[in-house]
Amino acid sequence: VMVENVTGVRSSSHDSEMLTEDENIVKVKMTVQYVIGDITAYLLNVREPDKSLYQATESALRHVVGSTEMHEVLTEGRAEVAIAVKDRIQSYMVNYGTGIRVTQVNIEETAPPDAVRAAFDDVIKAREDEVRLRNEADAYANQVVPEARGQAQRYTEEAQGYKERVTAQSRGEAERFNKLYAEYKLAPEVTKTRMYIDTLESVMSNSTKVMIDVEGGNNILYLPLDKILEQNQAGMVSTGRPTDSNSGASFGNRAEAGNRRERR
Repeated sequence: VMVENVTGVRSSSHDSEMLTEDENIVKVKMTVQYVIGDITAYLLNVREPDKSLYQATESALRHVVGSTEMHEVLTEGRAEVAIAVKDRIQSYMVNYGTGIRVTQVNIEETAPPDAVRAAFDDVIKAREDEVRLRNEADAYANQVVPEARGQAQRYTEEAQGYKERVTAQSRGEAERFNKLYAEYKLAPEVTKTRMYIDTLESVMSNSTKVMIDVEGGNNILYLPLDKILEQNQAGMVSTGRPTDSNSGASFGNRAEAGNRRERR
């Protein structure tokens, strides 16, 4: 009398080397879990149903791996390979009438052959470095681009402010000249004289030395304004009061006397 456990989960392990679609060899370690779905078919239709399952698994694995490139089998494509192998094994079991129902296919390990493992590890590392560098570049771009846009916006606003400032200044200058021209048309000589005096005041306010060409003579009168200012300031410090108009007049007389001596 043969006794079969029809409720327990059975497993079949496989460790094989397979040829991939891109003609590389990979090692695949896999476990197939199954149950007996039809005990009559399991006992009567096939002489060795477990052996048939093993052979069907090898065939399904060879077909699926042979239709997949090596890097997919070794990396992110392992889950898809397991699903495809499970479906193909179950199809074989139905066609053979074994009464076996496949419940799970677990790919425990996929690896290149030992002879090329080091080279493959280098390739994997290079791909990981590529992903890492790309992520770093994206992070850098996400940081730099907003900063560049902000800087461009700031430059634009500064340029706009400069434009408005220069435009307002130019309009003010134009308005001033228009008013001056209107005054000039009413009194040309008075306007020219006033402009001349304003120009002299503007120039003399920034000068510490003045050379005066005396009319009718060959000598030039030199007024050291910086020395005059120093003497006036010294007089204010020593006396506690500013130099009066008489002092200024006496200095002017001394300068004129000196000028007459030079002409002689």
